[in-house]
Amino acid sequence: MYEVHDPRFEECALGDARLETLYDGCRWAEGPLYVPAGRYLLWSDIPNDRLLRWDETTGAVGEFRTPAGFANGNTLDRRGRLVSCEQGDRRVTRTEHDGTVTVLADRHEGRRLNGPNDAAVRSDGSVWFSDPDFGLLSDYEGHRGESETGGLHVYRIDPATGAVRRVADGFAGPNGLVFSPDERRLYVSDSRANHVRVFDVTADGDALRGDGEVFARCPEGRFDNIRFDDRGRLWAAALDGGAQCFADDGTYLGRVRTPEPVANLAFGGARRNRIFLTATTSLYSLVSSVTGPRPRFA
Repeated sequence: MYEVHDPRFEECALGDARLETLYDGCRWAEGPLYVPAGRYLLWSDIPNDRLLRWDETTGAVGEFRTPAGFANGNTLDRRGRLVSCEQGDRRVTRTEHDGTVTVLADRHEGRRLNGPNDAAVRSDGSVWFSDPDFGLLSDYEGHRGESETGGLHVYRIDPATGAVRRVADGFAGPNGLVFSPDERRLYVSDSRANHVRVFDVTADGDALRGDGEVFARCPEGRFDNIRFDDRGRLWAAALDGGAQCFADDGTYLGRVRTPEPVANLAFGGARRNRIFLTATTSLYSLVSSVTGPRPRFA
């Protein structure tokens, strides 16, 4: 199950010897998010237009929300509220603690977004998200339509004003994004270019410098979402390439092979050492020798 390409990956391969199947019954699973306050995992089943919930204490699975705007990526904000990228409804939303839904962004300069894919929340409360055209291509994972923005970009939502600002462009298919542990850099996977680009964040935290540089190219499969562990290694879901791991210099260390094409991964569990994998029809988990970063809440 573990495939070592660099000796540094050996310490990552000391956990479970097999993947555990937690649920099987999706059409295309994405967006896993562990919610520590409730000890449950949320994830998206995009073509079925629903968010599902797996309870860690009981193993029970149920629907969290349907319809769900063909939601894709999910994350938590600084107050523990759910932030979802609804590529069908072409918007980013926040679920309040009372269950009501607030629209954070659905337009930029008066034009409808393409279909937000993944989001990351910085410690200042700003929400950064990718906006490819995947949900516009057909009615399978969204609604067939035309782009109004004239490109595929990354945006920032200001925490004070709610203003939506374009911060990066030049992508073929922007997908997963994640801040470095010190939040000085933003990493963005481009599924169509099949690499991860890294950008420096400005000192005031509201923009990016330059056009970024290629951090890593996918050795096998096709990059989707990306996450850091607490040792600064970058993990990437790579569809037919499994869950791949890269050193902080971009060196490919190894991977966890998966029985189905894997779209997204997330760290969670009570000790943050459980890797959750959404792979085509299934939700898998792996209790690992790797630990995820500590969540940041206000």
